Amino acid sequence: MNPPGHLAENVPLEGRYDGLPGGSTAIQYTTMNMTPEPPKDHIIWSLCCFGLAALIFSIKARDRKVAGDLEGARHYGSTARCLNIWATSLSLFTLSQ
Repeated sequence: MNPPGHLAENVPLEGRYDGLPGGSTAIQYTTMNMTPEPPKDHIIWSLCCFGLAALIFSIKARDRKVAGDLEGARHYGSTARCLNIWATSLSLFTLSQ
C-alpha cells in the first residue's frame, strides 16, 4: 500500500538468471513511489502585499500541507494566490494614481 499523496509505477525488469532451469528469461516488477510536487502556500507573497486575507489563506495552506491534506492545501494555496493577485493589482493601481 502506498502512503497518501504518492504515485506508484510498475517498471518491468528483464534479465537472464542462471538459477532458473534451462537459463530461461524471467521478468521481475519493481514498484517505484513517486511523490508529486507539494502545493505552494504563497506565504512570502502574502507578507509582501499586505493582504491580510491572503496571509490567512497562506497560513491555512501551510497547516493543511503539514497535516498531510494535499488537496486542502492546494485549495487554500490557490485562494491565497488569487487574493495576492488582487492585492498586488490594487496596490499597483493605487500607486500609479
